[in-house]
Amino acid sequence: MSLQRTPLSRRQWLTTSGLLAGGTVLAPDALRAAVPEAPHVVDGVSTPAGLAAHEAEVRASRANGMVRLASNENPYGMGPAAKQAIMGGWAEHNRYGNASPNELRAVYAKSIGVPTECVLVVAGSSETLSIAALGYGLQGGELVTPWPTYEGLPRYAETLGARVHKVPLKADFTHDLEAMDRRITQRTSLVFVCNPNNPTGTLTDNARLRSFVESVQKDTMVVADEAYHDFVEDPGYRPMVDMVLGGANLIISRTASKIHGLAGLRTGYVIARPDIIERLTPLVTSFPSVFGARGAIASVQDTAYQAYCRKQNAEGRAIMTKALKGLGYQVTDSHTNFVFFDSKRPTPLMQQRFEQRGWLVGRAFPPYNTWVRISVGTPEEMTKLAGELPEILKA
Repeated sequence: MSLQRTPLSRRQWLTTSGLLAGGTVLAPDALRAAVPEAPHVVDGVSTPAGLAAHEAEVRASRANGMVRLASNENPYGMGPAAKQAIMGGWAEHNRYGNASPNELRAVYAKSIGVPTECVLVVAGSSETLSIAALGYGLQGGELVTPWPTYEGLPRYAETLGARVHKVPLKADFTHDLEAMDRRITQRTSLVFVCNPNNPTGTLTDNARLRSFVESVQKDTMVVADEAYHDFVEDPGYRPMVDMVLGGANLIISRTASKIHGLAGLRTGYVIARPDIIERLTPLVTSFPSVFGARGAIASVQDTAYQAYCRKQNAEGRAIMTKALKGLGYQVTDSHTNFVFFDSKRPTPLMQQRFEQRGWLVGRAFPPYNTWVRISVGTPEEMTKLAGELPEILKA
């Protein structure tokens, strides 16, 4: 015999569940309190319910006004676990010397598989680049860097009076390692590499880059910016942490601003040999706030949220890349949370056109003065923008 399910009306359900008293429906707030929500975080990891609620919240918050696609920010911001952890930071915010930066140091070290002595927590990756410049003789020395690239270190080096050798990228937008090698002299204090590179989003061949670093680190310090490593899906890519463990003269810069969505809380870290960490530590001018540290501690361990952001980013990046290529524009092979394409018109003009339609996109990166960098928003935003591209980019 089969049992038939008898449908209940909303009123019957409320009555049988005790949510209708004396013929009066409880107020919405009381109703929500009476029906417990599924937990958003379990054992420090975002649940499917938590991710769904977070996505709905983000969609609502970005529904109106200008859409920021200019600074490579994570459109989803911090995840449920980070939010939860930051609320706990209120218990420490009025105290000096809270324990959170040291706890974050240990969490970072464990997550990447290095001793704690190989990690230094700082207030964002820009701090890493600045203290590297201070710590390794750029006052009057020389820096060799690809160009264009992330400008933090070259710009700071110039303020210290260093001579900056900007080596143009190759035709495929990757580092020209041979040309960089030729620019290194006895006066070279630092060599900078950025992989994936910003603003091009490209990866330099893993074997060639590691061979280059292994060679030049014998004579000078190398700084490697790996801010976007979390977004890379190429199976041939390998971060250079193992080279630090092997004793190389190498400083790796990482950040919580990108996949972890903590750009406004200025949190980053250095990976280097213990003696290098000791040399850099006295030069640090600022550490993360308790909120930044607590948020990063939680986010590093929230692997579900990282996977979610990685998947959403890959989808949005593919949508924008396909749309631009379909319109006949040259697009670099990006492994980051942005795309870079040749608009064939002056970049400032294109910025104005995008802004007129409600989109804020990146500035010019000379000498690529017709190229536009678009940070990846949500897949829905990328789909909408893709539909508007023919009008924005028309001659």
